[in-house]
Order: sequence, then structure tokens, then C-alpha cells
Amino acid sequence: MRALWRLAAVGVAAACGIVSAFGIEDGEKRSGFDFMTPETQALQADDMSNPGMLWVLQGEQLWQQQEGRADVACSGCHGDASRTMRGVATRYPAFDEATGRPIDLVGRINACRARRQQAEPLAPESDTLLALTTYVAHQSRGMPITPVADARLAPFRDNGRRLFQSRIGQLDLSCAFCHDANWGKRLGGSAIPQAHPTGYPLYRLEWQMVGSLQRRLRNCMIGVRAEPFAFGAPEFIDLELYLTERARGLLIETPAVRP
Repeated sequence: MRALWRLAAVGVAAACGIVSAFGIEDGEKRSGFDFMTPETQALQADDMSNPGMLWVLQGEQLWQQQEGRADVACSGCHGDASRTMRGVATRYPAFDEATGRPIDLVGRINACRARRQQAEPLAPESDTLLALTTYVAHQSRGMPITPVADARLAPFRDNGRRLFQSRIGQLDLSCAFCHDANWGKRLGGSAIPQAHPTGYPLYRLEWQMVGSLQRRLRNCMIGVRAEPFAFGAPEFIDLELYLTERARGLLIETPAVRP
């Protein structure tokens, strides 16, 4: 019982932001890759074995495909993605002038599709949207996450931190309780990582497909028996903005592989 109270006290400290203003200290930051078995690490490291590369290849084809009433492809405006998209994923979410708030990479792709290609936005978690996002993010693989220093993002990042530290659901748990206070321990036989979004969209063995960060966040919310936000909700973008700040300096792995 005394140990349980100690664990609860650590969780309260994390939920109140005592651990650190931006989560894990730099010297302690670990990618989710570091918590995986050697077999799963090998699966991610080998492009010929990494199943997420199938979405990269699909995205490469979609990049060249003309779409919408404008009948223009992504490459028609942006050219060679390996050159023009290099580093883009390291700095999203970014401030969007049109909406006056942050937009993530998924939102940017759909906004570009609507404005430039004059095409219908792609559905959340659709194969096409996941493939394009994976392909674009893949161009930044191996580069450090470097959130944009934009003062306009500060209130949204602060809200993301509040969401990360707030207890929710019937289990009354916060993201910080697991991923700041108890990382490295085990839950249901699996190691608890630090919740750094270094590899999204990523291939999850449990899903048997590529999925977005928002899908994973929704799974976590359901896991603590809370009502998940809808795909594309502002709360998810704010939370992602805070998570990328926590992950500053870690390398993009897209497409990562996780259990």
C-alpha cells in the first residue's frame, strides 16, 4: 500500500508539471525505438523488411498523380520531394496563417490539396492520406526534430502541455503519469516509452498497418476510458505541438515500427 501511494505521488508530481516544463530532460530522452525488442528494431532498420515502406512507395506514386479540378500533382508545385520536402516534417505542427492556429502535416497536405489541387480533402486514416503523409515525413528521416520558434504558437503549446498533464477518464490518469513519471517500466507486459512522436505515421504490429499519431492518441484515451477527441480536433494539434517540443533534438524515424 505504501508503494502504491508513492507511485500516486509521483504521478501527481508529473501531472502538475513538476517533472520538467517540457517533460524528459535532454540527457534522458529516448526514442520509442530504444524500448523495443531487438527483433522489432531490426524490422524497422531494414527498409526491405520494414512494412511501413509499402506506404512510402504508395506515397511516391501519389506524389506524381494529378488530382482535382486543377489537374495538378504534388510534384507539379513542389518538384522532387527528396529535395523540397527534406526537413519539412521536423518543424510541424506550424502556424497556419489561413486559420490563425497550428496545423499539422496531415492538415497541411489536405489544405494544399483543397487550395492548390481543388480536390476533396482526404479522409482521416485513409490509405491515401497516410501514404502521402508517410512519404513526405520519410524525406526527413534521420534529421532532428526542430520545432519552429514562433511566438504565435506559445498559447497552443501551453494548452497541449495542459492536456498532457491533465487526468482524464474513468481511470483518472494523465499522459504524464505514464510517459514522464513511469517510463521504462512495464504495463501489460509492454515497456512504457516516453511518448516522443519520432516516427509517425508508423507501422504498428498490433494494427498490421500504418497509422497516424492521432490514432495512437485516441487509443490511449480509450485505454484510460475517456471519450477521445475527433480526428483533426484542435486539441490533438495542440497536444502534438507540445509533444514535438518534448521530442526536440530526437531524430525523425518515419516510418517507424512499433509493437
